[in-house]
Amino acid sequence: MIAADARLIAAAITGIALSILLVVRGRLHPFVALLCGAFAVGLLSGMPIADTAKAVQKGVGDILGGTGLVVALGLALGAMLQLSDGAGGLARAALKMSGVAGASTAALVAGLVIGLPLFFETGLVLLLPVVATAAAALPQRGEGDEAKLSLMLCAIAGLAVVHALVPPHPGPLLAVDALHANLARTIGYGLLVGIPTAIIAGPLLSKFTARGVRIAPPVLAAVQLDVPAPGVGRALLVILMPVVLIAAGQVEALLPASIAPRFAWLSIASNPVLALLIAVLAALPLLFGRRLFERSIQDAIWTEAVTPAGTILLAIGAGGALKQVLVQAGISDLLARVAAGGALSPLLVAWLVAAAIRLSIGSATVATITTAGIMPALVISSGASPEWTVLAIGAGSVFFSHVNDPGFWLVKSYLGTDMPGTFRTWSLLETAVSVVGLAFILIASHFL
Repeated sequence: MIAADARLIAAAITGIALSILLVVRGRLHPFVALLCGAFAVGLLSGMPIADTAKAVQKGVGDILGGTGLVVALGLALGAMLQLSDGAGGLARAALKMSGVAGASTAALVAGLVIGLPLFFETGLVLLLPVVATAAAALPQRGEGDEAKLSLMLCAIAGLAVVHALVPPHPGPLLAVDALHANLARTIGYGLLVGIPTAIIAGPLLSKFTARGVRIAPPVLAAVQLDVPAPGVGRALLVILMPVVLIAAGQVEALLPASIAPRFAWLSIASNPVLALLIAVLAALPLLFGRRLFERSIQDAIWTEAVTPAGTILLAIGAGGALKQVLVQAGISDLLARVAAGGALSPLLVAWLVAAAIRLSIGSATVATITTAGIMPALVISSGASPEWTVLAIGAGSVFFSHVNDPGFWLVKSYLGTDMPGTFRTWSLLETAVSVVGLAFILIASHFL
């Protein structure tokens, strides 16, 4: 048993290392690199090549079948909020109401709200140029770029926390589905843990990390259509709509059995795909008014949504392939035995696995998918809460962003920092979200 476990661990490490090498040194797309890593794990662990190929196909199919629509609809919603300037208007209004004294809090709240239904990269594209413009208007107090950079880091902290911990953000939503966790409870726990984590990783940490870091004009700028910006209320309604629809579906389960059937209709739109589809359909008239049927607007929306979809779907599909090969090779059972031995908390195991994959592959979404796919046996054997396990995976999935993470370069481009400055600000921010989030998860899970 020990020899077999050692071979399995060596195969997993070698496969992941190969993926890293192909991405970093070979400059291959993560889709190809992860598929090569998946086949390497299967072959080195002793799986027949035919079984490995079937596992790869099953892994890709399962992930894309369950999450492809969520990803596509989320990207469409983000594209509409970006092109209409709906999210930008919401951020400007929040910063205007807060004034100078509350600007950091307003930026943090804007990041938390705008990031709820969107991928991190989409939220960053929507929010950061707006926050940068608002930050440039702040009175300088002999601090150079510190005030401006600190404000942008607060906004990014909000995006990063939602990305890791709060459904219906696509990452945590994938883990909820894989571990059959209660969605409403996970959202509640995620907010309970995420808000204090965001405060520590954003406003508090940025006071130290932003000192002495110089920023250049950002390389990237957000794309926007020449259309009247929607009101703040309309933009907020579009952002919160999928959250409300999904949460409403859980009301029936909370009501007494005698009256619950009367509210069964609330669960109709609680499916994430249907909730996002309703939000997308409602967003068209709410954000674009009578111009929603113009060909130029429709082309811009779907071009902006589809362009990143291919890369994202290919990457998460290959992550699903790696996950499935690891599961069939026996890594899930191995983790379950480790947890059963009581040496480590199941939540800590979930965090460590996700953090290791994150450091290796770079993608938080791939880390979430892969870890969630191999954790069910551990959750069942240990009796751990699926909801807290989802959050532990999410926290681990954002540990220390570095050069193999596309988000690292995107943040660097928008912040205008150099390499050392990006490590000092963004990489430390992500690490704080991961470590502080885990600490709150471990504490809160003992009481809830």
